[in-house]
Formats: sequence, structure tokens, C-alpha cells
Amino acid sequence: MRSIGVVTVGRSDYSSCLPILKQIQQDPDLHLHLIVTGMHLSPEFGLTVQEIESDGFEIGDRVEMLLNSNTPEGVAKSIGLGTIGLAQSFARYQPDLLLIVGDRFELLSIVSSTLPFRIPIAHISGGDITEGAIDNQIRYAVTQMSHLHFVAMQEHKERLLQMGEQPWRVFVTGDPALDSIQQMKLMVREELSQSLGLELKPPILLITYHPTTLSAISPVEEIEIVLKALEQVEGTLIFTCPNADPEGRVIIKKIQEFVATRTQAKFFSNLGQLRYYSLLGQADVMVGNSSSGIWEAPSFRLPVVNIGDRQQGRLQTKNVIDVGLDFKAINESINRALQSYFRLGLSDLKNPYGDGQAAYRIIRVLKSINIGSSFLKKQFFSVSNQI
Repeated sequence: MRSIGVVTVGRSDYSSCLPILKQIQQDPDLHLHLIVTGMHLSPEFGLTVQEIESDGFEIGDRVEMLLNSNTPEGVAKSIGLGTIGLAQSFARYQPDLLLIVGDRFELLSIVSSTLPFRIPIAHISGGDITEGAIDNQIRYAVTQMSHLHFVAMQEHKERLLQMGEQPWRVFVTGDPALDSIQQMKLMVREELSQSLGLELKPPILLITYHPTTLSAISPVEEIEIVLKALEQVEGTLIFTCPNADPEGRVIIKKIQEFVATRTQAKFFSNLGQLRYYSLLGQADVMVGNSSSGIWEAPSFRLPVVNIGDRQQGRLQTKNVIDVGLDFKAINESINRALQSYFRLGLSDLKNPYGDGQAAYRIIRVLKSINIGSSFLKKQFFSVSNQI
């Protein structure tokens, strides 16, 4: 039996992990060792470890790493704490292969601590681009430290080959988060409204704004511009919590102050996957700078107002309206997204990030790939030599 370790650090990667976790758990040839860390263990970010437990997964280890600070110093120290905690975890139990997802800073702790233990890493979502955030550098660093890659599209595979990854290590599978969208029975509007404790008066706006970690202006200025634009919008405003990035708590405070002035606005530290996807199905527009607007919203043909350059470089579909950090331009873009003609123009939209079968493809490789001693010895693949 092959032991597959999976590390999840927060809601941002759990949506991709979930369909894979289910298939590992059901496969008699695989053993799941689940490690939970990062935002999952923080009450401030919704204590989402409880959601993992309610989904029926046994947690093999919990690794505390987040300090009660999201300054650059606090984040850097959290990476160090994570490395220590994960080293202790791997000293207790070493899976045959470790699966990780995404580009969060917590992944630096994971890949650093696995190296001395000679644990091979399989990484999901390499080859993507987000030029406006430090996630971009993290993603490329993780690629170099990983031994197996599951990417969303051919374009991403080609980037990894340019980085010297050997072709046999890279598999185009699609993004597994999209599997859950097809499998999940979403809430109808009345059920969702009752669950949220809020009447869903149209238009419904779903808003997620993360710190832009490479921005020239401060997170305070950024969120104040966004909120000024939203002041002009009628309807229901539902805010989700930003990630635990530098200065994320400043954004949370500003949002909470804004919500306190609006009866039809509410802030959620964690919606959970069912309510979140149900909102994607019911919302009239998504606003902010979340990757979800690029990766998942197309599956719902949902208009997205993408603010700033956090997602710059990512492939976008025609549901996305890009706008700079100008409150008048943001307000105009929201009004455009709310026009019936814009939504009608998305009727034939297909999501290029996956077809709902990613987990099946990933599991098939995890079961069949030869992970002997030579698997750990990476060789540089020169694209120029193949021309």
C-alpha cells in the first residue's frame, strides 16, 4: 500500500484537495496521511479544521505555525515555525509521497522540511502566473523543489519545461477544485439566505480582497479605494476573509467597519465550500482580486470585476473585467458587469482550467508512478536541445 501525505494550509487549497482526499480515502491501494496547518488552525480565519473533520477525514497531524501578526516579520517567522513543526511531523511519520497545492507562503515551510527526509513532492497548480504578488516567486520555488507536477493546462506545462522540468514529471490534469463544482449539490437561494442569516436582495455582490503583496501602495489605501466604490452600490454585499498575508488584518478591520454601516452587508471569516460555491451560483457579480474569480467563476458564468494587478499574467476568460485601483473606474466596472447584456454574453463560456476530472487523473498517476531512489534525482531538461 502506498502512503500519500497531503498538506493543506487553508481554504485556498482545501477546495483543490477535497476531491483528491475523497478518492485516496476510498482507494484500497492508498493510505491517506493528512497534515493540517496554517490558517486552518486559526479561529481568526474560521478554524476551518472543523470543516475538514466534518467532511469525514482523519487528521494525521496538526502543525501550528501562524503567529498573531501578519507583518512581514510575522509572516517570515511563521515560515520558520512551520519548518520546525513540519520537521517534527515528518520525523514521526514519513509518507511515500507528499501532495501539496498552490502558492501560499506556507508551502516554503513544507518543501524545506521534506528535503532532508528524502520525501518526494507532488505539486498541483505549477506553471501559472500572478505577477502582482509574492505568490509568483513562491510557486516557481516550489516547482524547483517538487518531483511531480499536476498542472491545469498545456500552457502551464510548457512553462515548467522551460524551467528545466523533465516532461515525464509533468501532467496536464486540470484543476481539481473544479471537480467539486460538478459533484456538489448547491443550495437554492432561500436555503442559502437562511444559512447566511441575510436576505439576498439583488444585486448580490461577492467580495474578496487580498493584500497585493507587491503593490506600490499600502493595503489600507487599496481597501479604502475598493470600499469607496462599493459605497455607491445597492443590494447585498457579502465579504469573505482575506488570506493571512502581510497586512491582511488591516483589510479585515476596514471591511468590518464598512459592514457595520450597512444592513445588507456581512463579513464571513469562512463560508465553507458548499456556501461559497452556492454563492458563486447565486451572485450577480464577484468583486476583488481573488484567484477564484479567474479559476472558478467561469464555471458559473459569473461576471467578475478584477481589481489591480494581483492576478496579472493569468489566463482570463471573457467574464473578467480588469480595472485599476480607482474608485470611479471600479464603480463603472461593477455597473457594467451588472448589465443584463454582459451576463447574456457569457452563456457559451467554458472554463479553460479543467473539466471536472482532475482528481481521477491525479490519483491514477499517484498510484502508478515509480518513486524509487532515482525519482528524487532531478535532471535539468533543456528545451533548446529539443528544437
